[in-house]
Amino acid sequence: MQVSEIQETIKMIDEECLDIRTITMGISLLDCIDPDIDTSCRKCEEKICRLAKDLVRTGEEISRTYGIPVVNKRISVTPIAFLVAASGGDPVKYARMLERCAQKLGVDFIGGYSALVQKGYAHGDLELIDSIPRALKETQHVCASVNIGSTKAGINMDAVKRMGEVIREAAELTADDNCIGAAKLVVFCNAPEDNPFMAGAFHGVGEGDCVINVGVSGPGVVRAALAKAPKDAPIDRIADLIKRTAFKITRMGQLVGTVASEKLGVPFGIVDLSLAPTPAVGDSVAHILEEIGLETCGAYGTTAALAMLNDAVKKGGVMATSHVGGLSGAFIPVSEDAGMIHAAKEGILKLEKLEAMTAVCSVGLDMIVIPGETPADVISGIIADEAAIGMVNSKTTAVRLIPAIGRKVGETLDFGGLLGEGPVMPVNQTSDAVFINRGGRIPAPLQALKN
Repeated sequence: MQVSEIQETIKMIDEECLDIRTITMGISLLDCIDPDIDTSCRKCEEKICRLAKDLVRTGEEISRTYGIPVVNKRISVTPIAFLVAASGGDPVKYARMLERCAQKLGVDFIGGYSALVQKGYAHGDLELIDSIPRALKETQHVCASVNIGSTKAGINMDAVKRMGEVIREAAELTADDNCIGAAKLVVFCNAPEDNPFMAGAFHGVGEGDCVINVGVSGPGVVRAALAKAPKDAPIDRIADLIKRTAFKITRMGQLVGTVASEKLGVPFGIVDLSLAPTPAVGDSVAHILEEIGLETCGAYGTTAALAMLNDAVKKGGVMATSHVGGLSGAFIPVSEDAGMIHAAKEGILKLEKLEAMTAVCSVGLDMIVIPGETPADVISGIIADEAAIGMVNSKTTAVRLIPAIGRKVGETLDFGGLLGEGPVMPVNQTSDAVFINRGGRIPAPLQALKN
């Protein structure tokens, strides 16, 4: 039995795109806070480089020893707005410091250029938010995120308005580089503090000083398992098959996280048992949905199939590790999923259908390219709608939109690598400016009163 399990794992890696998507080291910078911004940056750089000096080497060593691809090595840090609150000064200095760390350490991304403003702006928050477009233009590896709502707090509509503007500004400043700035920026509702996936990773204040979080990925493995099932198999049997497959995938994440923790001498945090796709053929969440029985992702039935998939992944994965966290479930980033790209290009998968799907998946409207002419208030409206889904359903939702400056519907932005390519999708341009300009805060829903 053990030999057959080993052979099965080898096949999943070689033929079905199974990988550890990321090992992410979370580092607290709270002890680096200083009233002088240059001193604070120096403390941060010293701590990050000291704790993460062996991160990349350890990931590569695990890959060689166990034959398991570890695709990305990443770092997340305390939301930088907390440091700006004490130090003042130009927040972009912190972004440049994070970029220096990423280049010295050889990591793929570093996240935490972030602010948590779901209930209002504290000192440092607005300064950091206003600096995000410049910070993303001046850096390659730095990712930014802002949490603008939660089930407990409601939705900060002042922040919603500002983030629509910031997304446009980030795209405009990087228009000569496929608007990549906006691709490294996420707007959250109910952001988790232990998410290992970019661009939304930050190290929450409730976390320990330093932890290792692992994100697993295996859409190709799930699709391959479903391909062997009879086409007339009842849906509960399909759900059971997904659960068993998710268990196997997550066990590998648990192994890698445990080994990395021991080698680095850092506590093991969580396994994020997500199905994170890539543009590679055979590594698509959309293709899983099509294997379940849809002709193309975006057809009626897509939301129901995705709900079942997301639930089965969680149920199977939670049995395989003691510490589940992050986002955990199925991701639907359009530009990063070969099946989603195809469905969007064909006009079958539309923004409104994607919004419906976000009510039952792990994240939200992710890596969606929109026309460059889309005004900031319309972007803010999309953010507000998505945040409302997260707030009312007590789940994480997010928006990562890329306004394709100078591009029209039907054209394509090619980001390369894991970010893939995205067709410019049509957006309803009807004005919502009066609603967005009201500002204030949408009150927390009744679901918040659980005490």
